[in-house]
Amino acid sequence: MAKVKIEAKIFGCTQSMDLAERIANQFGAKLGNVIFSRYSDGEFQPSFEESIRGSRIFIIGSTHPSAENLMEMLLMLDAAKRASARHITAVMPYFGWARQDRKDKPRVPIGAKLIAKLLESAGATRIITMDLHADQIQGFFEKPVDHLFASSLFLPHIKSLNIDNLTIASPDMGGAKRAYAYAKFLESDVVICYKQRKKANVISHMELIGDVKGKNVVLVDDMVDTAGTLTKSADMMIERGARSVRAVCTHPLLSGEAYERIEQSALVELITTDTIPLRKESKKVKVLSCAELFAQVMHNVHHNKSIAKKFIM
Repeated sequence: MAKVKIEAKIFGCTQSMDLAERIANQFGAKLGNVIFSRYSDGEFQPSFEESIRGSRIFIIGSTHPSAENLMEMLLMLDAAKRASARHITAVMPYFGWARQDRKDKPRVPIGAKLIAKLLESAGATRIITMDLHADQIQGFFEKPVDHLFASSLFLPHIKSLNIDNLTIASPDMGGAKRAYAYAKFLESDVVICYKQRKKANVISHMELIGDVKGKNVVLVDDMVDTAGTLTKSADMMIERGARSVRAVCTHPLLSGEAYERIEQSALVELITTDTIPLRKESKKVKVLSCAELFAQVMHNVHHNKSIAKKFIM
């Protein structure tokens, strides 16, 4: 009996449609046809307008708030499962709710674990994502998780800037491992910011561990939300004698007054990716596309080739 060739089809969720189109172009395929029917109360229903029976399906969508983005991914996965797709991969450039990766106080949920279970129940047979907020989230899944690193985009870019007296910095203790990995590759020094919070997104105290006098600093982090930590870190480093401060952050949530804080801060620029579409343009925000990286990984997954090189920091 002849071996049946499995066809690959790519679909995009509405919140990531621009990125999905770029990934599909890099993959060498057209974006699949899916439509969304909406009721007057806001309820919506996705519908695949082509046969996906027996195919390998890639559904591209970041799950940043609002919760509709997550719900859209779940409904797409369920629709693909019920349409008899053979393999269903949730391509989530940004894995939302990842900051809830543990119980940090009594009577709170572990949101990231819940999301993992929902994705698997909806029909995902594989997850592809980038720069999880916490590496252990991979262990919340019973299905394969391909965890990519934006450093494969950022490191060549930083090298191309030819920055002298370079120092890598982490805006908090949790990002120290990432900062040391960047510093090892770039053969630079490392400094760490130590911060204490009153509550989420509110910093009560910050200290700097290390010397930045006369240095050009690059802050590295996985996400930038309100930009409070980044801008406060940058301003503090300039006060301590740094010549310049840049930041590289994978996921540009940029909520609240983030844009205003960045514009008014000592940051020379914020370098980020297109895992989440920007709310507006800014002269200080530079976007590097992750489309080619995701397309290459999806191509290798589809053809059962190794993707080990894509995991190297």
